Amino acid sequence: MRILAFGGTGAMGVPLVNILANQGHDVYVTSRSRRDNRPNVTYLQGDAQSDFEFVKEILRDKYDAIVDFMVYSSEELKRRISFYLTHTEQYAFFSSSRVYAQSETPLTESSPRLLDVSQDQSYLATDEYALAKAREENILRESGYRNWTIIRPYITYNERRIQLGVYEKENWLYRALAGRTVVFPKDIADRYTSLTYGPDVAATVVKLLGNDNALGEAFHIVNAEKVTWRQVAELYQQVVFDRIHQTIRIDYPDSSTGLQRVWNPWQIKYDRLYDRVFDSGKVESVISDITFRPTRDGLTQCLIRFLDNPKWLDYRMNWKYEAWSDKQEHQFTNVFAIPSKRTKLSYIKNRLAIRR
Repeated sequence: MRILAFGGTGAMGVPLVNILANQGHDVYVTSRSRRDNRPNVTYLQGDAQSDFEFVKEILRDKYDAIVDFMVYSSEELKRRISFYLTHTEQYAFFSSSRVYAQSETPLTESSPRLLDVSQDQSYLATDEYALAKAREENILRESGYRNWTIIRPYITYNERRIQLGVYEKENWLYRALAGRTVVFPKDIADRYTSLTYGPDVAATVVKLLGNDNALGEAFHIVNAEKVTWRQVAELYQQVVFDRIHQTIRIDYPDSSTGLQRVWNPWQIKYDRLYDRVFDSGKVESVISDITFRPTRDGLTQCLIRFLDNPKWLDYRMNWKYEAWSDKQEHQFTNVFAIPSKRTKLSYIKNRLAIRR
């Protein structure tokens, strides 16, 4: 097949492109930076997210499938969608399992979405990620076409993304390895969640491409194994101690109310405070040979690989959160370790001003 990947250079795109190329497909990948082509992979330099003229140019030729990892506003996707759907046999749109509302039973693809059932008018007035993705799903469903497939991953991980609740490794692990206490509210820590190894998601998406049974359908591709965030935290503590003999200290305050002042409150309130347990029956009915790496094994391996070769992503640092955490724990971050004057000032300002 001839396949175009918008944004195929990220944590999910890289393994997907590798699998497709190894299978002999011709894969074209948009990238804002210049990259060298390799067997079966051609990089197209340009900004597919903000430059629609660039997109129109590369879509002069039709593709068997387009895999779209971009994050658009609802209005931007509405402007583009007819063009996408008429230039491919299958458009695979990455949505998110954050679209689901709270559920007392395992989530299926037909479970209520926040957009459809929320009564919080302040929330509905936003285009927060979960709402934006649901609105964009609606754009696909109302397009008049059926050659689309909606993909709803949930929390995915690899050695570059090792998450704890709302925190990326640049928040919780960076803080822990610096010897400071990780503040992890109980109302998040004791919720069930699902974590899925990124390459497992990519391998499943590949099997949906060119599959007629996937057209006009939504699928969440999520490890059905459930685990509490507290169990995840305890696993991280054990792995770090075993590998580098360092103790991670975690404080579990009762409520996330304080954290919501320095983090995206909607992500906490309308996702991390929910139990997220999934039923994978739908995708398994379309693809028979799906395997997901056991959570404990996958997280352990990824954390060990990172500890052996640590590389931090500065853009994921949240110095307002660091200031809040330090205030909770009566600790201080060495300002000389903060990378820029602007972030130093942000930390100092918030360390002095934030309420505990």
